[in-house]
Amino acid sequence: MAYVNSTRAASATSGDRLSGIVETIRTAIERRRLYNRTFRELAALTDRELNDLGISRMSIAEIAREAAYGK
Repeated sequence: MAYVNSTRAASATSGDRLSGIVETIRTAIERRRLYNRTFRELAALTDRELNDLGISRMSIAEIAREAAYGK
């Protein structure tokens, strides 16, 4: 005797998709804000302060990108 089990994947409703899109946009905005804040704070430091931290002025954008988006 053979048995058949079939299950249907629950399809995402339009509300689910919309909330997913909204969450993606919200996350992107938060990451961009973190990038901008980190960049501004590091750019506001003097060359001496940056040197004390071991950061060159040329690497500020890279450091801000890593802080916001990871490696």
